[in-house]
Amino acid sequence: MNATFKRDVFFSFFMFTADLRPQDSRYTAVLINHLKALTDMGYDGFDLHIASRPATVDHKLETDSYVALKKAFDQAGLKDVKFTTNVGTTRTFDPTSPYEEQRRQALSYLKSRVDITRVLGGDSIMSGPFLYPYGVFPVTDADEPIWSDALQDWMESRYHAARSVFEDLAEYAAARDVKLAIEPVKSWETPPPNMVSEALDFLDGLEYSQAGVTIDIAQVLMESQGPSVFKENVAKAARQDRLHYVHISAPDRGAVKDSWIPWDIILNEIEPVYRGPYLIEVFNAIPPFVSSMRMARRRFWRPGEDDPVPDVDSAYDIARAALEELREQIIAPSARVPRKGPEC
Repeated sequence: MNATFKRDVFFSFFMFTADLRPQDSRYTAVLINHLKALTDMGYDGFDLHIASRPATVDHKLETDSYVALKKAFDQAGLKDVKFTTNVGTTRTFDPTSPYEEQRRQALSYLKSRVDITRVLGGDSIMSGPFLYPYGVFPVTDADEPIWSDALQDWMESRYHAARSVFEDLAEYAAARDVKLAIEPVKSWETPPPNMVSEALDFLDGLEYSQAGVTIDIAQVLMESQGPSVFKENVAKAARQDRLHYVHISAPDRGAVKDSWIPWDIILNEIEPVYRGPYLIEVFNAIPPFVSSMRMARRRFWRPGEDDPVPDVDSAYDIARAALEELREQIIAPSARVPRKGPEC
């Protein structure tokens, strides 16, 4: 790794919204103001959630709306800003479904998200819980929840069903220079994959390394098999060229500064082998997170959207402090740490 390498730092728009509303020109102006403010702070790029729409909505029309959104960003002087996307599958768009028609529908949906990622970010990353539908917990015919061994056994056939979908999707993404980064999410939010090892096991033998994983530090802290397995997973993902994205997030998904983040593990295990951007991800107390994530803490008020709240940090305060913390903990020390991996 030579001295010219620069680590990009991105910021998640989960601080502001889970729906970009690309056809709403007034809201586009709000997004542009946030992008400019955060770019001025020193962020290199942003992660944007691509909200799902009803199955009746034409995917091409969706993609076209993001073409228009990117054009608005470019015209506002943000042409050089980088973007990744966050995507989840749904009960309707389920690549693990036992029904072939539903899997075809899911593949079409996921391909449209690859297209949107390409439109927004070019050679970029599509990350998120897009293997099994987020938050859709299975039940028996008697409407009893399925947990533990029964859940793991139940998932085996779902993984098998999704295999051909992901083979086609990975080939499609590779042709468009978009990396797929499956993000394992903790078990109280969604069924498996909940751990990095589960996602890597699913990807074993898949032809295209274009399909890989996201390592989210908050998810690893709350749902993992411990430091030794984590190290093995990082090494395996890097060896297979499947370590595509790293999210820096606190366990409570709030402020990054002075939080319970294992900076030493990131610096010693991830930093030497990872070449992509770090994403600072803070979930704000906004719909739908305020209820789905059972948020009790106060909202970080959003300049230009919320009224200022005395003695409460704004979204910009939190973003600025997080960037400073990441630079202090990782970026500055990494310049002194011998690096492994290919020359850049």
